[in-house]
Amino acid sequence: MATETFPGERISSYDVTGPLDTDYYDVFSDVTGTDRDAWRRARHVVDEVADDLLDAWDHAEYPVRSVLDALGRHNVLADGIEHEGLPHLSPLAAGLVNMELSRGDGSLGTVLAVQGGLALRTLALYGSPEQKAAWLDKLHSGETPGAFALTEPDHGSDSTGLESVATRDGDSWVLRGAKKWIGNGASGGITFVWARIQDESDPDHGRVGCFLIPQETPGYRGDVIQGKVSLRAIHQAHILLDDVRVPLDARLPGAHSFADTSRVLYATRSGVAWSALGHATACYEIALQYAQQREQFGKPLVSFQLVQEKLTRMLSQLTGMQLFCRRLADLEASGSLRPPQASLAKYTNTRTARDIARDARDLLGGNGILLENRVMQHLADIEAIHTYEGTESVQALLIGRDITGVGAFV
Repeated sequence: MATETFPGERISSYDVTGPLDTDYYDVFSDVTGTDRDAWRRARHVVDEVADDLLDAWDHAEYPVRSVLDALGRHNVLADGIEHEGLPHLSPLAAGLVNMELSRGDGSLGTVLAVQGGLALRTLALYGSPEQKAAWLDKLHSGETPGAFALTEPDHGSDSTGLESVATRDGDSWVLRGAKKWIGNGASGGITFVWARIQDESDPDHGRVGCFLIPQETPGYRGDVIQGKVSLRAIHQAHILLDDVRVPLDARLPGAHSFADTSRVLYATRSGVAWSALGHATACYEIALQYAQQREQFGKPLVSFQLVQEKLTRMLSQLTGMQLFCRRLADLEASGSLRPPQASLAKYTNTRTARDIARDARDLLGGNGILLENRVMQHLADIEAIHTYEGTESVQALLIGRDITGVGAFV
């Protein structure tokens, strides 16, 4: 049955959220085989859950079970981790998965970053054979939510100064401290808690270790952070560790210092650059489709010079982001990627994604603030990825130290 139209409302809504696979320089046109298949599987996840996540974002709800089930069922949670028992995703495939999920929904991309990039990677790199046997498959399948607890209320950019402690007490470790902004930290799964070792007989006394803690452990309290205006369809937690007692084998034997923490963070930093590309792709494609459908002054927006100039600028920026990400994947695949190079990609792409999202919101006019058109959601979500895994300022200092040889952190 045709929808009745009224004077002054030729179009009541716009069909703008479908993917266009924009690739003006054919940056990804040669992607084939298992890499292309991983990209395709990620799009299937988006097709399954993106609409539900839009509603969840509106209501600040986290449908953790349906999201993790979809990610696990389509086998995209390995995030490029090389480990026996996990399917191998090349750096390019892992990046394309991250890009595609974030194009569909920023919260979805962040679930991947938390579950696969942080929790699963920590276990794969540093866990004992027994810990891996118990939890690796459960994290990879999405059966068990995983969290990575490093950031504290008083220690974000200076996370090396973390104050949470793990004190040896006979045949147990007792953890005390606070963590904040921990994705999946109150979702009923397990949390990898980084804390300072307090045991003078331990070679790592005073250094940072990691502990696998089921969230139902007495003394572990995870409260969902309320009032977020970004990444609203995944919950972050404020965690209090009130003398949480765990057995000695809860400690991950491969984690001995903050350098081990950094190894995880460097890997996920590349993922943030890809995630920013996904957000920017969505915003550009929404703006293009809207400009093709929207009419003002008797003709489509795309026929106006100012609109064409804006779309061209957005495409130019987007293509630069694609080139950054493709080179990032090539360097990682060859084993020659250096951490400051990942920082430069993250620094550049999140900044550029903000610009593209703002231009898209502007081009959509008043319709740009409607959640159904998704631009405002992407714009808000980009603000979170611009900060997490190292703020813009911290990335700049990492890069600056690399190019000058002078550290300027203090």
